[in-house]
Amino acid sequence: MLTRKIARAIVRETSKRIHRNINIMDVDGRIIATRDNSRIDSLHEGALHVLDSGEPLLIHPGDSADWEGAQPGINLPILFKENIIGVIGITGDPAEMEDIGALVKMTTELMIKQEDIASQMEWKQRTTEMVIEQLLSKQPSYSDIERGLSRLDFQLTAPFMSILIEVSDWAVTNRTLIERLETAVGTDTCLAGFISVHRLFIGITDMDKVTAGTFITPIQETLHDLGIPFRLSYSLPFTNIEGFHQSYLDCDLALRLSSPEKEIIPFTQMEVKALIHQLDKKMASRFSRRVLPHLSESAARTLDMFFRHNLNLQKTADALYVHRNTLIYRIHKIAEETGHDPRNFEDALILQVALWIRERG
Repeated sequence: MLTRKIARAIVRETSKRIHRNINIMDVDGRIIATRDNSRIDSLHEGALHVLDSGEPLLIHPGDSADWEGAQPGINLPILFKENIIGVIGITGDPAEMEDIGALVKMTTELMIKQEDIASQMEWKQRTTEMVIEQLLSKQPSYSDIERGLSRLDFQLTAPFMSILIEVSDWAVTNRTLIERLETAVGTDTCLAGFISVHRLFIGITDMDKVTAGTFITPIQETLHDLGIPFRLSYSLPFTNIEGFHQSYLDCDLALRLSSPEKEIIPFTQMEVKALIHQLDKKMASRFSRRVLPHLSESAARTLDMFFRHNLNLQKTADALYVHRNTLIYRIHKIAEETGHDPRNFEDALILQVALWIRERG
């Protein structure tokens, strides 16, 4: 646990605060970090005594000759989980070092604990993201998934749900963002991790006990609280681990097909449109060109707004900033040009499908 990297950080941070040289020795008594680089890897007999006795060692100016590689000062054991993992030495008059030594020892052990916690969290997140990568794969390795879940002590219990989040301009670290989202959702019910630079995936387990809103609302509130612009889509519930791959594709398609202004996009709202986008492109284009042979961009926008407002003339006119009579005239022209009246349900359905295909390109 006491690596050279951590030891160098301890020396750097403590030396500049107490204005004294700090030495860090490993369990073999060798100096692994110090301000005096010429002493790196040299043996420190005082450290060996501390490692053997478990007690602090004070070396006075006249005692240096008795301890090879040592200078006057105080040497203290570094404890981690009740084990001695190294020794910290502070150069100077030992009579003046006891209070400073206790403070430096406490700071050192705290830094090591924090580094251990960070290392454990990093390991956990790497394992989580490995499991997510396999779950979303078209041909997942079930042995890797089981091994990862075992290490995480996490169970996948059907039914499941997938959540895909696009984020931008976040000021917190990735780890902090994931921790906040896990807390909002519940650490025992989700696997969360980045799958690309701007995309987060959250896999929800045991959906029998809850509804989608149980997760979506706290996620939305958390992202708002952090001031992070986002768009979120979530899948239909599914019962097999194999369903994670398709649910991810569904969420991805929902994000791509929905309006950029929409924050929350349930796949159920986009399912029909998604089906259209999965039709044979050649056949779909032939249908769209036949129904909308010469439709202008202005007429297409009018149709789109009319359908978005559930065929309500007044609401559509308000959204387009035109008079109601102007809108009626436009719709009449569309009906003449296409042979399909948008105010008629069956004709509106044909026009809507043709419009979605046209948008697909």
